[in-house]
Amino acid sequence: MTRLRVGVAGAGVFGNYHAQKAAASARAELAGIFDVDLARAEKLAETFGAPGFSDYAAFLRQCDAVVIAVPATWHEPLAREAIEAHCHVLVEKPLALSGLAARDLADEAAARGRILQVGHQERFVAMAMGVLAIKETPKLIESVRSGPPAPGGRAGDVSVIWDLMIHDLDLAAMMLGREFTRVEATGRRVHSPYLDEAEARFEYASGGRAILRASRAAEFRERTMRVVYPSGEIDIDFLTRRLINTTPYEVKVDISADMPDPLGSADEGFYAACLGLARSPVPAHGAVAAVAMAEAAEASALAGANTD
Repeated sequence: MTRLRVGVAGAGVFGNYHAQKAAASARAELAGIFDVDLARAEKLAETFGAPGFSDYAAFLRQCDAVVIAVPATWHEPLAREAIEAHCHVLVEKPLALSGLAARDLADEAAARGRILQVGHQERFVAMAMGVLAIKETPKLIESVRSGPPAPGGRAGDVSVIWDLMIHDLDLAAMMLGREFTRVEATGRRVHSPYLDEAEARFEYASGGRAILRASRAAEFRERTMRVVYPSGEIDIDFLTRRLINTTPYEVKVDISADMPDPLGSADEGFYAACLGLARSPVPAHGAVAAVAMAEAAEASALAGANTD
């Protein structure tokens, strides 16, 4: 196989992005677009000269690999069906909505010899910045990721923990380790049936701590991260590109020259892995920890008194 037949499940904003990547890649050809709304699938697919589908089984028969960019509640069932149809799968975050389901999917893909990759593109950003190259284990990670509600209620089928905080949960797992020993979380609903604001405090077996805040009900966007190491601190404002670094490690906040397109890099890494040219950059087993943390944080927040 010299070119991978890639199908995109989901004709929304991210489905469009992924379809663009597949159509432009030298390693892939866009095999089709699936959506429960056939007219919507055909409208996007027509842009690339590809067919549209509302029959998922028929869609899978045309694909060697599938990118799943649908609402989060459908990630697990669509990924499972694709794996059972012997397709490689790239699924947008989160992999699933429970740690048990996420691990089961990862195990099933491995047993069938299929690539299962998760769309944690922010790993690519952190890697390009130099943060993930630091071997020293942090003592503390603090992050804020907030902004106004998404247009059209996008990602409104899950809480802000699964929607936004999942990015920082994954980065915390990468830097502090995948085993957490304690979690306390709070949250509140603002404009949806789910938590729209949340704060989670984790303690890890490594001895480190994480304090993660996320909101999709804020007036303005905020995206900051502070990482405290034994040797110093790294304080980053991703929106203003302010960086304070008192550690001995080289870190940069402007990565536009090195990583202009994190989504494209992730998709190309997926294609290469499916073709046997490289290892998957974000394998599913490495993404299970973030799912388990999100599940624990949501359970803790919902058990608290500040959910209304």
